[in-house]
Amino acid sequence: MKFLPPTNKKSLQVSFSPFFVAFIGLIAFAAPASAFAQDQKNPADTVLATGVEITPDTADVQTADTSDTIIEPIDPEVDEEVVELIEEVEDTTATPEDAGAYTRAELRKGERLFKGLVAFASGTHDCSSCHYPLRTDTLNWNPSAYELARLSILDETYSIRQKLANPVGLRMVADHEGMSLTEQEERQLEAYLAKVAEGGPGQLKAIPVHAVIFWGIGLLMALALVDLLLTRKIKTRALHVLVIIAGLVVHMQYAVAEGQALGRTQGYEPDQPIKFSHMIHAGENEIDCNYCHTAVNFSQSAGIPSNNTCLNCHGVIREGTNSGRFEINKIHQAAANDEAVSWIRIHKLPDHSFFSHAQHVNAGQIECQECHGAVEERHLIRQEEDLSMGWCLSCHRDTGVNFLDNPYYQIFERLHEDIRAGRIDAVTAAQVGGEDCMKCHY
Repeated sequence: MKFLPPTNKKSLQVSFSPFFVAFIGLIAFAAPASAFAQDQKNPADTVLATGVEITPDTADVQTADTSDTIIEPIDPEVDEEVVELIEEVEDTTATPEDAGAYTRAELRKGERLFKGLVAFASGTHDCSSCHYPLRTDTLNWNPSAYELARLSILDETYSIRQKLANPVGLRMVADHEGMSLTEQEERQLEAYLAKVAEGGPGQLKAIPVHAVIFWGIGLLMALALVDLLLTRKIKTRALHVLVIIAGLVVHMQYAVAEGQALGRTQGYEPDQPIKFSHMIHAGENEIDCNYCHTAVNFSQSAGIPSNNTCLNCHGVIREGTNSGRFEINKIHQAAANDEAVSWIRIHKLPDHSFFSHAQHVNAGQIECQECHGAVEERHLIRQEEDLSMGWCLSCHRDTGVNFLDNPYYQIFERLHEDIRAGRIDAVTAAQVGGEDCMKCHY
């Protein structure tokens, strides 16, 4: 292809050489030939999700190594007729010796059944509406698809079909009313759950709004500096200086804010291994915080309840109103395996800071809600305050202590004399050592 120089009308003329025409013809011939070859490909010439390979040259199914099993993703763009043909071929490949190997057809059908895209023999049921397949940022009392998948892997005797045929608990009976599975449907669901177990529960990804603003302003500053020194497209230099100064101010604010927030996790609200509700336990049932957090009166930490503490009640109470038996069974399983529940810690001060729950609960007579918020009104616990030194000092300066009726403060004779003389009418925590650096940083 040769380009002629532009004319006075600023148009561009193109002349086609014989080589260009031959190239176009070759492409036009190759595309249909490739499509024809693809159509003639044997549908059975494929590899199953668990390592079972089928080729035109082998009459029997060859079992490959399944140690590094990779489940191929489902392609929704494949023609439905080709899908049906592949499913027919693949459904005939499983042998009794490969009972644990799932075909791609079983995986595909299992995902459609789980998500309610096709009907079960007992009717249409959308399992994913309750057993969410992806991690969610809202509390869902039902076990996730990943939890069901892990349960089916850890427990060899676990059977979805038997669970539905013999439901345990009122919640399960109500939620699965009229639902039953065939052996084939159970195997298809197991194939999908195997894929979910391999992929994991997934992660929630936050939108990096602040990072985009930070780097966007940095790029704008760089462009302004380059144009000011080199390109000089914009003649008004004051505009360059304004952009650079404004960008530096914003970057400085980000640096200060991020520096102050370093190591602080205000608002932290992780998913716990067991869906435990403080609203139900401390709110509706009015269980005293000290009953579960038994170390709060004599230790730095309030303590995490042991399995035995939980089983004092849940040895009898085996079903929750919201979660059924699934979550409570986790406690019994941990106790049976002699393992502690791996609760995730939420509140944690830096290692260079000393804090004692016993000091604040006994001597200070501080209620739990003062620092942890209204826990009896929330299902999940989050870090309510930022736990900064400024927040602690403000509390010590503003909070009056029960000075007269507390034996702990009898040693402060001068303050007692000031109260009797009327020089002061209250004593704050700061006046009894709450501002002493060595109290926390010894």
